[in-house]
Amino acid sequence: MTDATKPVYGLVQLNMKNPQEFMERYAQHVFPILDAWGVEMIAGSTTPATKEGSFSGNWAAVLRFPSMEVAEAWYYSADYEPFKNLRINELTDSGSLVFVEGR
Repeated sequence: MTDATKPVYGLVQLNMKNPQEFMERYAQHVFPILDAWGVEMIAGSTTPATKEGSFSGNWAAVLRFPSMEVAEAWYYSADYEPFKNLRINELTDSGSLVFVEGR
């Protein structure tokens, strides 16, 4: 399997300011965008179970991208950009998104 065909997982940790507003203004619009890019939400929860380290968020998710190329292109895409800015600048106090190459 080449790097171009290896799946990539997006590990998401967010602290939503207002979960209902987050779902209305962000999530319901972003899920169709993810679908269009061939991205699958493998898991998502408002109650992740932290076993080591610290987790300060109230939302965790795992996304599966077809490749690192797709993950990077989606992250910087014109269709996602306004929602990324909304998430970072208005709807969350903190968060992280990490891309991890699969096998």
